[in-house]
Amino acid sequence: MAVESSPSRFMTNVLSALKRIRGVDLNDARQSYRDGSGLDSSFSNLGQFFRFVDKELRSRDHVAEAEAIAHVAELCTTDPELGGLGIVADAVGWGPDSAPPASNTGSIHTDSLVLREVEFLVDAWLSAVSSREAASRQARPALRRRLGGTPSNAHPMTLTEKILAYHAFSLPSAKGVKPGDVVRVSLDWVIASEVAWLGMLHSMRSIGQQMQAWRNDRFWLTGDHAVDPRNYHLEKSQMLRREMETAKRGLKMTENQGSNYTILHTEFVRERAEPGMLVIGADSHTCSGGAVSSLSIGLGAGDNMIGLATGQTWFKVPESIRVNFTGKPAWHIKGKDVILFILRALRRNTFAADRVVEFGGPGAEYLSCDARFAICNMCTELGAITGIFVPDKVTRAFLDGRKSKVYKSNSVYFAPDEDAEYAAVFDIDLGRVEPSIAIYPSPDDVYPVTERLGMRFDGCFIGACTTTEEDLVLAALVLEVGMKRGLAIVPGKRLVVPGSRPIARNLRMLGLMDIYESAGFEQPAPGCSMCLGMGVDIAEEGSNWLSSQNRNFKNRMGKGSVGHICSAATVAAASFSMTLSDPTELLREVDESRYNELLEQCKAWRNRKHAAVPQRKHAHDGVQDEDVEYVEPALTAATVQQGEAQLSQKGATTSGTTGEQLDEANVIQGRVFTMGDFVDTDAIIPAPFCSSPTDEALGSHCFEYVCPDFRDHVRQGYTVVVGGKAFGCGSSREEAARALKGIGVKCVIARSFSFIFGRNMPTIGLIGFVITDDEFYRLAGHGAEIEIDVQGRCVRVGGREFGFRLDDMELKLVENRGLAEAFRRHRKDVYDALCSGRGTSAEVPSPVSLADVSMQRRKPEGLAW
Repeated sequence: MAVESSPSRFMTNVLSALKRIRGVDLNDARQSYRDGSGLDSSFSNLGQFFRFVDKELRSRDHVAEAEAIAHVAELCTTDPELGGLGIVADAVGWGPDSAPPASNTGSIHTDSLVLREVEFLVDAWLSAVSSREAASRQARPALRRRLGGTPSNAHPMTLTEKILAYHAFSLPSAKGVKPGDVVRVSLDWVIASEVAWLGMLHSMRSIGQQMQAWRNDRFWLTGDHAVDPRNYHLEKSQMLRREMETAKRGLKMTENQGSNYTILHTEFVRERAEPGMLVIGADSHTCSGGAVSSLSIGLGAGDNMIGLATGQTWFKVPESIRVNFTGKPAWHIKGKDVILFILRALRRNTFAADRVVEFGGPGAEYLSCDARFAICNMCTELGAITGIFVPDKVTRAFLDGRKSKVYKSNSVYFAPDEDAEYAAVFDIDLGRVEPSIAIYPSPDDVYPVTERLGMRFDGCFIGACTTTEEDLVLAALVLEVGMKRGLAIVPGKRLVVPGSRPIARNLRMLGLMDIYESAGFEQPAPGCSMCLGMGVDIAEEGSNWLSSQNRNFKNRMGKGSVGHICSAATVAAASFSMTLSDPTELLREVDESRYNELLEQCKAWRNRKHAAVPQRKHAHDGVQDEDVEYVEPALTAATVQQGEAQLSQKGATTSGTTGEQLDEANVIQGRVFTMGDFVDTDAIIPAPFCSSPTDEALGSHCFEYVCPDFRDHVRQGYTVVVGGKAFGCGSSREEAARALKGIGVKCVIARSFSFIFGRNMPTIGLIGFVITDDEFYRLAGHGAEIEIDVQGRCVRVGGREFGFRLDDMELKLVENRGLAEAFRRHRKDVYDALCSGRGTSAEVPSPVSLADVSMQRRKPEGLAW
């Protein structure tokens, strides 16, 4: 029998995949096509074959399968810089001997390697149909149309509460959810970087489990933190890329464009996240998704790995604050200056701490989704859990701009009730916003640029996820004006790093990257670059930088470096003289109409259109006038589960606790190591060491840069860390908590914790709690002997006793030695077990020491943390 050619084998494999994965047999159509002639002679190219399969599937009412095939066909002909394969559409023949038209010389042909990749995509997208069907069987309240006002059967809810209620498997009350309720929720997406993926794998491998995904089409994995084309040859980079490829193949991922295609958040928010979705990500800036009204929350690696495996997670419903935008900003004021203005007004870790920031108001119509991205992106710098905009016409227009309906057909538009209860409400007048700068090392130490003129810098960086496409366009035009003026370009380091290849492509096609090059800006591949200081681009020790990134903590850009943050336009203005300059003078000379035309062209290319370019006045110009149609979660469709209602009660105790008494060995004893306010995760475990494979290896670098003698102290018995406000702020890196545990820390006490770090501790089995009494901190000085009686909720130090509160769910996690171990025992029912009162300490193997697990039993009078 003759050996099948590569195209024939490919077509046979595609038809086999349809039968194997979806049970759809097209062999009869194949045999009858063109009088039974062979596949090679039947179809002259890939496009013709896919159209045949699509038509046959639709004729047999297999619409989901047809749409999967059609989407793969679209990906095949999409430019690689837009996430596709770049195959020549309808080329004559299958192989490289068929020359494409001269205009398509950048495209590739369907050789055997390319066909194998197409075959993988077919397999992945057909598998996605099956995984989507399985996930749709998860409990979720139905929707009903919003008629105005609060539904009669519900209490008023915020936008955050409605999204959580919509995703809840069960509700503590038929009236909805309120702050303090614990809910088990279904997820829409999980996102992670290549470095976070290592931590996620650690969670699974530590319990002998393999990676798994509840939906192969809802995991967004990018190579952006450490990998870079300039270090692909290095062993570490190769390892990270290899693990990404293993994930792609092993999970049959539909969403994996490889390394340095995009910063984690950039293209995810531009092309994937949708209103009403619930997203978790292994990165603190996951909150960027709020730009398109997705409730997007950063968590640690363990939470994300189990979320990926189960499609579920849990939340204690948070309080929200409301920010109402009023007024109209100057046309050149963008999102970065707005969020710096908010940081100056609210300060970090105050009103927003451990809360969600909901944005709206009449001024929001002047804020594009790019501006909203920058604002939501830096809500983590405010200390918030996340930020989210109420969806509106601007949101809908942005979603309509996506080409593929796969990524705009799952939107659910919720709005807060008019009488929803907020912890605080603030009005922000956009007309008062001006170019500002946040001074090292605090993102909320913000001043108008005009008050800090003349600061000198060694380097200027325009990039990081916070810097959006519109920021990059505007900064290029500022540079153009400056060069036309004849401003001298003094020696210094300059970098511009667009957030994704699609953005870089647009800037290049517009000629704007040429402007950056003429102004002396190096142009590395998309990635975190200087913002993280763990890849190729690292600031030198002692150097002083001006950057459009989002975080300016100590050692963030590189050990011993200093960074100040501002808008891209301000960086551009300063880059000529390497001194802080007011960008307003140059911005006044930028042609607003040209700026709008350039953005409209970017939008047309995003749509893959070449339409005439309209003029814009503000963010929602060109959007249809009809109102966005809001809906409500149908609360009566949700089952109220007693176990989850109990977990929502402060101090509630679930069943299954042991009856044995704690002995002396089960009380934490040690000495105190004191720390101050705002101890950030960059300080606890610097980024270059985050890929260390074990807790012990992470611990060997704990406080490497800022307090290297910490490790020796812990080894000498200083095993209880006592910190101040917002302990663990900054990055979501679970490695910070793991490093503390790995070096031997038994407990962390603080005046307050950042949301993610506070959640990461019980997730990995480390106990931590809040004490606010000033007398405790007076007595718990450095080196003081301390005893923690977890059973009695009591700390003894300096001859005094101080009570503390613990949360029931987090105690369960600690009892189970962390979330990963709980997953090992309960598998995909882990959240059902934890939220319903099962999976408690009675099932934990004994003996278990508090020194390792921190808790074996609870008293009924335990209070919520």
